[in-house]
Amino acid sequence: MVTRAKVRLTQRLIALAWHRSLATGAAVKPWPWAEIFPVARLEAPRQGAALMVLAGAGERTLAFGPGHIDGTPLPGDPGNAVVTGDRDSHFSFLRDLRSGDRLVVHSASRRVVHYVVNGIEVVRNRDVRVLLDTGDDRLTLVTRYPFDNALPDGPLRYVVVATRRDAAVTRI
Repeated sequence: MVTRAKVRLTQRLIALAWHRSLATGAAVKPWPWAEIFPVARLEAPRQGAALMVLAGAGERTLAFGPGHIDGTPLPGDPGNAVVTGDRDSHFSFLRDLRSGDRLVVHSASRRVVHYVVNGIEVVRNRDVRVLLDTGDDRLTLVTRYPFDNALPDGPLRYVVVATRRDAAVTRI
């Protein structure tokens, strides 16, 4: 019970930091000693998922939410934006994504970008091709695989690729 309350409080503080970031145009940490800050909001409408994407993808970051992989474009920006998350919590909805599903990204630059899932695959954890720029605008979501595995890590990753829909960028 305490853990759920902490999770709800943490998510609320991260969401408040996101709104302050949008208002000020600067990255805002959810609490003074935090090492994290939100960089985008990700929605999967059919699955009812809406979550904040945090800067970086270290273990500390992933404890609070999905993280943006450094060295790739930010979610909503041109190129291959890569986000990773925990299969048992924040990214558990990935197992329910199907080809043709929509994903929506709200970027820090106040753009709303729509993507369509067009690829799902399982790859080896050392397969770096999922990080490469492929010449199109895409959102790549990565989590450990298989889902519901008792082992904390393993050699496989579940990868969802969604490409930006034409004329799907709006300003808010």
